[in-house]
Amino acid sequence: MDIWSAAVMLILIMDPLGNLPIFMSVLKSIEPRRRRFILVRELLLALIILFIFLYSGQAVLDFLNVRQESVSIAGGIILFLIAIRMIFPQAGNPSGVAVGEEPFIVPLAIPLIAGPSTLAALILLSNQHPDRMTDWAIALGAAWAVSAVILFFSGAFHRLLGEKGLAAVERLMGMILIMIAIQMLLDGVGNYIATTTAG
Repeated sequence: MDIWSAAVMLILIMDPLGNLPIFMSVLKSIEPRRRRFILVRELLLALIILFIFLYSGQAVLDFLNVRQESVSIAGGIILFLIAIRMIFPQAGNPSGVAVGEEPFIVPLAIPLIAGPSTLAALILLSNQHPDRMTDWAIALGAAWAVSAVILFFSGAFHRLLGEKGLAAVERLMGMILIMIAIQMLLDGVGNYIATTTAG
């Protein structure tokens, strides 16, 4: 996987377009200038958390003695489940923030930007190719920047695409993510069989 493939995968997992309605709902009762400050703060906190997982993920896996094939298979399953939820979204608003309450870390930074699936993908990348950490850092930075732009211009995107347009784009992103997840799962199974056979 090259830098831009990894960046696209991370953007799909972060799902900024799918998260637009939640962001707008959480921030709608907050004064516009304060809203921009909160968004910048949450984006920066999420970026810090993402980089921590990118650079410490391998150490955690080494400590737990988890094999690369296991990470690949688990990552594929997680991405598949996330993609299914993108294609068949659940009803209701999972924000969990009372009206007028200012969010801090939860739910904007975690889990909407730095969600479990994104963190798992970063651990997977660092585990599969620990010699390419600079590439993964660039991919993460690019994915975060795209998500930040989309969230900053949430009103424009919402007006441009509308509710149905956002739903259609999210389902398309989910379909692409399912293909990535299946490939990741197949790679993990294939590597496990090859390793077992060779042993």
